[in-house]
Amino acid sequence: MTKFEILQDKLEQAREGGGAHRVDKQHEKGKLTARERVHLLLDPGSFEEVGALVTHRTTDFDMQDQVFYGDGVVTGYGTITGRLVYVFAQDFTVFGGSLSETHAEKICKLMDMAVKTGAPLIGLNDSGGARIQEGVRSLGGYADIFYRNVQASGVIPQLSAIMGPCAGGAVYSPAMTDFTIMVEHTSYMFVTGPNVVKTVTNEEVTSEELGGASTHSTKSGVTHLTAANDVLCLKQLRALLSYLPQNCEEKPADLPYTLGTEVREELLGIVPENPNQPYDMREVIRGIIDPESFLEIHDRYAENIVVGFARLAGKSIGIIANQPYSLAGVLDVDSSKKAARFTRTCDCFNVPLLVLVDVPGFLPGTDQEWNGIITNGAKLLYALSEATVPRVTVITRKAYGGAYDVMNSKHIGADFNFAWPGAEIAVMGAKGASEIIFRREIKKAEDPAAKLAEKEAEYGEKFANPYRAAQRGFIDEVIYPQDTRRKLIRAFASLEGKVTVLPKKKHGNIPL
Repeated sequence: MTKFEILQDKLEQAREGGGAHRVDKQHEKGKLTARERVHLLLDPGSFEEVGALVTHRTTDFDMQDQVFYGDGVVTGYGTITGRLVYVFAQDFTVFGGSLSETHAEKICKLMDMAVKTGAPLIGLNDSGGARIQEGVRSLGGYADIFYRNVQASGVIPQLSAIMGPCAGGAVYSPAMTDFTIMVEHTSYMFVTGPNVVKTVTNEEVTSEELGGASTHSTKSGVTHLTAANDVLCLKQLRALLSYLPQNCEEKPADLPYTLGTEVREELLGIVPENPNQPYDMREVIRGIIDPESFLEIHDRYAENIVVGFARLAGKSIGIIANQPYSLAGVLDVDSSKKAARFTRTCDCFNVPLLVLVDVPGFLPGTDQEWNGIITNGAKLLYALSEATVPRVTVITRKAYGGAYDVMNSKHIGADFNFAWPGAEIAVMGAKGASEIIFRREIKKAEDPAAKLAEKEAEYGEKFANPYRAAQRGFIDEVIYPQDTRRKLIRAFASLEGKVTVLPKKKHGNIPL
């Protein structure tokens, strides 16, 4: 057998991923193999593997007799809709996908190449954790990956898919990437597993309850998206990447679009006349953006604010919107963190921001104060104030108190601020303000209730409208709802050449 034939034989062994019986077991669990995932994710025939012949170096615990080429991770590069991306996929059929020194070296080499070439990095995680036979070498491998995650942050998009177990130190790499997607019922993430939890706290909990996709998409906010199976997860990765550029030096690609009148009559009547009646802000979003282009992020976490990507006249934008349908759209600890993180991600990758405002203020209560609403609200304020991408705001109904300032007001650097005719911009609602300002008059009146209603109307006429703010230049224009899309297309087009020079500094100190 020639050297070439020996090499070919080794490559075939590597591509089989450890044997057919291992692949069958993977399929029985409702999961694709690592190589199937890579080939489904990338354009057909585009994958070029790197490091297929790598093996571990461990000789302890009779490991020298257990050698599989690739060492439990498939690494390489290919294209998604013609765009270069680097991909690694952990192979659970080889040593449980556990991370060894060489396993980590393969991933680190790939990350270095992604940064050098300015291309996105996608990680398909399916691993039992550190390879315990290697001790500190495997732990060092994790740290090498973490360090590169930080160095690549804000330089190239980093996307993580959790397609199996991800426990212990392994969770910190996905946590430092830009977006995380989890597969329902077959994936989980936690720092300490159910057995440790039971030992330490005496709590009985399953892996799914502790760190499954449902838990992290609704309670912790650790995962941004969930998918019913591996195939849908990979489709979501491709969709998500379409809204992002290759790196921080580029802008997202535009899709072809032919401008029409862009008037959207369906936006009329969405906002109820009763200021206390809720409505679904997603209807407003759908009336503004290109059809079927909204990709919502964190859709089941902190539902009182909506964030996601969309297209406006073929161009990628990020949307942050208060949701009156949930908690009246108030800002609280979780919604502030959610919107702040999304703001910074868009700003990293040159995605313009549209902020839709209907906010009655911050959520009051001891729970919020004790959990740091001050510093968490400040995160959103900081993120928007620091963002240099084009920023446009539309106030659809309420903008009260400090939340008016925080939600991309003109005062913190928004480029254009619009308001619908029924918008109310004030320190607080007319009723609460009247009870304070006219307290004595109402108390002395023969009919206090009638007097309160009178003063409420007086206050509303003077302050609870967008025209006072427009007179001061805080609102650039009061627009009809049906004209919103047309106005936004023109506003963002005018901002395409925006350049902002920030003060020289090492970095800011966001209130983490």
